[in-house]
Amino acid sequence: MMKLRSFILAAAPFVALAGPAAADPAAWSWSLPSFLPPPRAPADNPMSEARFQLGRKLFYETRLSGNGKESCASCHLQKLAFTDGRKVSVGATGETTPRNAPSIVNSAWRATLTWANPAMVTLERQMEAPMFGEAPIEMGVNDQNKKEILSRFKSDADYRRDFAEAFPGEPDPIAFGNIIKAISVFERGVVSASSKYDLYLEGKATLTPEETRGKDLFFGEKAECHHCHGSVNFDDQFYHARTREIETPFHNTGLYNIDGKGDYPTPNRGLFEITGAIEDMGKFRAPSLRNIAVTGPYMHDGSVATLEEVIDIYAAGGRNVTSGPEQGDGRLNSRKSELIVPIDLSEQEKRDLVAFLKTLTDEELLTSSRFSDPWQKTPVEQRVIHNVSDR
Repeated sequence: MMKLRSFILAAAPFVALAGPAAADPAAWSWSLPSFLPPPRAPADNPMSEARFQLGRKLFYETRLSGNGKESCASCHLQKLAFTDGRKVSVGATGETTPRNAPSIVNSAWRATLTWANPAMVTLERQMEAPMFGEAPIEMGVNDQNKKEILSRFKSDADYRRDFAEAFPGEPDPIAFGNIIKAISVFERGVVSASSKYDLYLEGKATLTPEETRGKDLFFGEKAECHHCHGSVNFDDQFYHARTREIETPFHNTGLYNIDGKGDYPTPNRGLFEITGAIEDMGKFRAPSLRNIAVTGPYMHDGSVATLEEVIDIYAAGGRNVTSGPEQGDGRLNSRKSELIVPIDLSEQEKRDLVAFLKTLTDEELLTSSRFSDPWQKTPVEQRVIHNVSDR
């Protein structure tokens, strides 16, 4: 079953759909390879080019934060496939998040949106946490500064026009509900489907012998990576417009086993934090492996620095923490998933797996102007601003 799922990614011609019509703010067409079905979008927040472009501006907009210095992009950098390269992220007040910043890429196809909250099933709902959350504080928007933040946009003629185009017919479109909707449309539209492996599936690229061996290991019954990463999105919560039954598995991978009691460190105890059920201790969502080579450090808490270390941990059937407050042998965690068992991988096989994982990097995504910072000044613009300020 799982092997069949993985090879649904069969070579097929690229389906080039028409781009969004600029004259119609409601128009939107997905441009996707044939192996990637269109995602779902909420009926009350349809995709449109006007909302996408407004959402892109707001995603990079520092005026949206309480301190006027942070943006969504502060923790989601395009060059790192919209992660931030840190173990955990830093919010507007300097407070750190307990978990590693997940990539927003292909989030339109995720059944749940965070590491371990089954209730976060839409981007619109998830957006409320970083924007308004108090534990931890990320964007730092609160009841005391909401009015001031909205005034920053209402006093900007360009934003008044953009909101009116994105939300036509609304008497007062500049509101937090619409800000959330626009950013969600942008994030839903950030698609990665042009990696070397994608091109290989379309017959446009050739894998090296090392990459091919890694692919066979990944989808085979020896390494068994495909059990949690076998979907088109290289995860196991793949969800799209034609999905009938939604699966939302979470997994304990034996990363911790504090004092041999099966515990994970607070506040990173996985699904247990939501359900309170002891069998959910340490269960997290399997992340997509697309662009994995540029999204380190890894795991829910950023505690694993390299892909090589990740593979070593899975090959060992878990991680043995030998000292400190988190000491314990995760390989012996009684709540560990039955899928996490020791795997006899040679050093060459480990290198082969890393080589294959690197073929999942979408270089076009990392530099595409469609997803880039619209506020970024070009070198010429920067020189002009500098010269004016010197007068």
